[in-house]
Amino acid sequence: MEESFPGYELVIGLEVHAQWQTESKLFCGDATAFGQPPNTEVSPITLGHPGTLPKMNSRAIEHAIRMGLVCHSEISMFNYFARKNYFYPDLPKGYQISQHTTPICKNGFVSIRTGSGEKKIALTRIHMEEDAGKSLHDQSDDYTCLDYNRAGVPLIEIVTEPEMNSADEASAFLTEVRKLVRWIGVCDGNMEEGSLRCDANISVRKKGDPKLGTKVEVKNLNSIRNVRKAIEFESLRLVQILESEGKVLQETRSFNADNDTTFSIRTKEDADDYRYFPEPDLSPFSFNEAFIDSLRASLPALPESLFEKYSTEYGLSAYDAGVLSDDKTLADYYEKICAGTQHYKAIANWLLGPVKSWLNDSGKEWSEITVTADSWRALVEMVESGKLSFSLAAQKILPHLLSGEKSDPLSVAKELNLLQDADASEIQNWVNQVLISMPEKVTEFRKGKKGLLGLFMGEVKKISRGKADPKKTNEILLEKLNQS
Repeated sequence: MEESFPGYELVIGLEVHAQWQTESKLFCGDATAFGQPPNTEVSPITLGHPGTLPKMNSRAIEHAIRMGLVCHSEISMFNYFARKNYFYPDLPKGYQISQHTTPICKNGFVSIRTGSGEKKIALTRIHMEEDAGKSLHDQSDDYTCLDYNRAGVPLIEIVTEPEMNSADEASAFLTEVRKLVRWIGVCDGNMEEGSLRCDANISVRKKGDPKLGTKVEVKNLNSIRNVRKAIEFESLRLVQILESEGKVLQETRSFNADNDTTFSIRTKEDADDYRYFPEPDLSPFSFNEAFIDSLRASLPALPESLFEKYSTEYGLSAYDAGVLSDDKTLADYYEKICAGTQHYKAIANWLLGPVKSWLNDSGKEWSEITVTADSWRALVEMVESGKLSFSLAAQKILPHLLSGEKSDPLSVAKELNLLQDADASEIQNWVNQVLISMPEKVTEFRKGKKGLLGLFMGEVKKISRGKADPKKTNEILLEKLNQS
């Protein structure tokens, strides 16, 4: 947008809904499994029958607190639920049980990284609520069908301050939230299945103007790509309206993924009156510091702390540290291997090099690798100590380990006769054979063509079948080549 309309600034706030991974719904024992036949995971409580009473799911509350802790939020010690009154066909009770006055988490931030650097996106709140059912418009030519399986599934809503200024920042924020909920095990982050959804509040204003422009809200974006495309389309549409001296309407819009455009659902000149009042069928609930501390202690090391650890303590590049701390399964695996060695960089090179290539070629995931930490440490130690060349280890031994055929790299190396010979006399014989066979090249080297050293090294490797220790070979070659 800035390239097309440099005088304007884009302002974005996001509302991210994350569906918790719990076995039962927020206020009853109905199951939450995805993909079941319509209306098979419902009960009188889900359907809002008269006389039914909700009961809180303590696991969902613990998940919400954990999310608040990883987002650096203030946890509200006193909480209650409220009724949010509005009618929609997929809301069987005619109201939604949510939080309003007392969100369980207040303030906080999520750190993002884009091409422009690192930025902390401030949060307004994180609150809990129950999900609505689902309206199906393509099942019948004459009717809208309703599936209430999703009704009552526990959700949180993460509301940001309007602090993002590009589609890059918005997509980075959503990517980071998805990583965090997966990292701490509270949500699978599957946007295609609706367990993570996003509404984007978008406005534009003249650069330097402190007043926010009139916003539009694009609802129910179900992929990071769609978030980006919706913001890109809306920002241009809003600027074009202002450039033509038109009036931007405050409205709710939806996204058409077929042509990457948005369309109006309804205008929204005034704030909705949901007539919130405390939910009379649920008691207020509160926490103490000991309970919060126990949940904090249960959290795994987070990506940002691992990135810092890998960058500083382990000396990895920002790229390697970022990749390793981006996937919890990979990070856990890397941590387990590093627990018994200090070859941190070498292990990272193995995992992000030949192992990652093998995963891409085989279509497997990190969780499917069965090579033990002890086997990795043994393999890396053999390479780093000069007993085995990296190329032979990667080409000959690694396939045996990854396929599960063998588990001990040393026995494989011995079986295939791959261990390098560090015996000086043997290496001297190989070096002598090479130098005697290439007298012209030796003369050229001694006249200053030092790049020929690689040629000599390659020939020694060839006649020794990879068994000559490279470091020792290099020393002997230089010694002999520098002799007059």
